[in-house]
Amino acid sequence: MTTPTQLADQLSTTTLLRFATAGSVDDGKSTLVGRLLHDSKSVLTDQLEAVQDASRKRGQDAPDLALLTDGLRAEREQGITIDVAYRYFATTRRRFILADTPGHVQYTRNMVTGASTAELAVVLVDARNGVVEQTRRHAAVAALLRVPHVVLAVNKMDLVDYAEPVFAAIAKEFTAYAASLGVPEITAIPISALAGDNVVEPSANMDWYGGPTVLEHLETVPVSHDLTACHARFPVQYVIRPQTAEHPDYRGYAGQIAAGVFRVGEPVTVLPSGRTSTIAGIDLLGDSVDIAWAPQSVTLRLTDDIDVSRGDLIAPAGDAPAITQDVEATVCHVADQPLTVGQRVLLKHTTRTVKAIVKDIPSRLTLDDLSQHPAPGQLIANDIGRVVVRTAEPLALDAYADSRRTGSFLLIDPADGTTLTAGMAGASFATVPQTGTPVDDDAEWDF
Repeated sequence: MTTPTQLADQLSTTTLLRFATAGSVDDGKSTLVGRLLHDSKSVLTDQLEAVQDASRKRGQDAPDLALLTDGLRAEREQGITIDVAYRYFATTRRRFILADTPGHVQYTRNMVTGASTAELAVVLVDARNGVVEQTRRHAAVAALLRVPHVVLAVNKMDLVDYAEPVFAAIAKEFTAYAASLGVPEITAIPISALAGDNVVEPSANMDWYGGPTVLEHLETVPVSHDLTACHARFPVQYVIRPQTAEHPDYRGYAGQIAAGVFRVGEPVTVLPSGRTSTIAGIDLLGDSVDIAWAPQSVTLRLTDDIDVSRGDLIAPAGDAPAITQDVEATVCHVADQPLTVGQRVLLKHTTRTVKAIVKDIPSRLTLDDLSQHPAPGQLIANDIGRVVVRTAEPLALDAYADSRRTGSFLLIDPADGTTLTAGMAGASFATVPQTGTPVDDDAEWDF
């Protein structure tokens, strides 16, 4: 039998970090990502040569590292990021999946997409401009999506003579704002993405700073795997019934564990029916195991022959989510067509898709000052607001604050399958804001 200690040891070897970058236009997000890839030796020779050639054609003496991520023709021509660019790289200490998100207001929905699975968000600020409206917007989106770690990268320090007071003032303002939203951890780092200061290598120009570089922080930030605090959830994706001579009575329920741990012998509840049973066996990659955890893809076998189908949710009998047909949530509208009160939609939650109707849109959020615009009647592209949805069938829905996987859903146009809205069930921001330590204007920045 696998003991909890052995399980913890196995999980501690997991070294994957998903993170996203965000910031205003021209704050240097793509340059930071390019510098990170280049200086960590994560760029292939032919990729670097292509960037060097493109830079020379544009009359630039040095390679424009932003071209490593801005891959669309429109992005390169305009010098901006339009879509989310995913990059995969690794160091000796950790593997990374990076989402470089756009900075324009009209691409807020793209940031929601990129940060929805991130465990860390890097928010860039131009040291010359300080915290601006879009900075606050991105901090608010990170808080809405419950991103547990936020890095404030104060970029272009070379253009303010690497002045410590400039950095300290920006860090103080941003930390106070993000902490008021309930962001649990905020780390401020002064950098110059163009020159490479404090990106991968420590800067010789900022000896007043004694904290980590961006890469060092990414390599060492803790990624939580405390499964005892997770609500175990298993959305059924497929029912396996071979009915062969070798397996005449085999019945298994296949899918990916969304959260937590499942063990053989554990009592479970199947939702939304509410029927109970016990886990008789767990099959993983052709072998029987006694324990499995998120995000493994497994097949569960139950002791009782009960009705279980795709879209059902298996959870521990003593820790099952509530069943509801009335969903209250914060949503980000991602489609060009508006979302209106009374609109009929499909709601997709994990592997379950049900018919639904938008009963109410109580408010739209103004992210620059976090004010609520009451009863807007509709949400248009990039709007974030509160909605009330009534579903035709019951859902086993967690609060997004408790589980990002089973607390999220999509609203879909039933006519053509277009994704309309990304939803997060429950309260908008953390109910108990965690405040950071204020910094005196006249004090030295303490690391």
